[in-house]
Amino acid sequence: MTYMSGPNHLSSAERTLSILEHLANHHKINLEQLANETSLPKATLHRFLNTLVTLGYVFRDPYDQYSLTLKMFSVGSKGLSHMDIAQDARPIAMQLGERLGETVHMGVLDQDMAMYIMKMESKYTIRMYSRVGKRIPLYCTAIGKVLLSGMDPQILSHTLDHLRLVPFTEHTITDRSVLEHELQKIRDSGYGEDRQEHEEGIRCIAAPVFDHTGQVIAGLSVSWPLFRFDEDHCDGYVSAVIESARAISSLMGN
Repeated sequence: MTYMSGPNHLSSAERTLSILEHLANHHKINLEQLANETSLPKATLHRFLNTLVTLGYVFRDPYDQYSLTLKMFSVGSKGLSHMDIAQDARPIAMQLGERLGETVHMGVLDQDMAMYIMKMESKYTIRMYSRVGKRIPLYCTAIGKVLLSGMDPQILSHTLDHLRLVPFTEHTITDRSVLEHELQKIRDSGYGEDRQEHEEGIRCIAAPVFDHTGQVIAGLSVSWPLFRFDEDHCDGYVSAVIESARAISSLMGN
């Protein structure tokens, strides 16, 4: 999270959220390490942590190590349950998953990343590790690129100005002009791909979901382990994903 003011001028809400976000990056962490990461004085941090422990959002073990509790997940899950798009899209996503047999995700824009709001598991034993609430990069995932492709040109330019195109694999696009060309291809074709750009051995195909104004509000994707992705059936995969995304768009009034 990016804040407009320095650590000495943060509001209580900003400090609390900063603490929670840093805790989310660790299984367990001690006070000193967390103070270094948040740039908060130990006394201040200790006071906030005590409050979060009392409220049940943070757990402190006997060795003074801090970690998030499942209460944060519970709150987030309740929020997701009120998102009509995730609820309305579920039957269509389920049909898509049954049709192709692979993992289906839906993701939305979350600041400078995308976040999964729905997942349908693959029918196979070997599955993709992911979860609802997981945040993923925009520039090297199929859902992320679909969301970028639907942005207003000025917003897209501003977003790309602030994105660091860090290579996750040898296939990751790290050149802005190449990425912009890819985004135009997505606009023209109606779908985007991740060709082992985020994770080695994973292929993804995504299509945009539109609202009643024609704005891209989500991306729907299917992910394959590379050994199960049949290039000869790629056109069929693409058609299935686009068809499902359009069906969800229709539910959204598009």
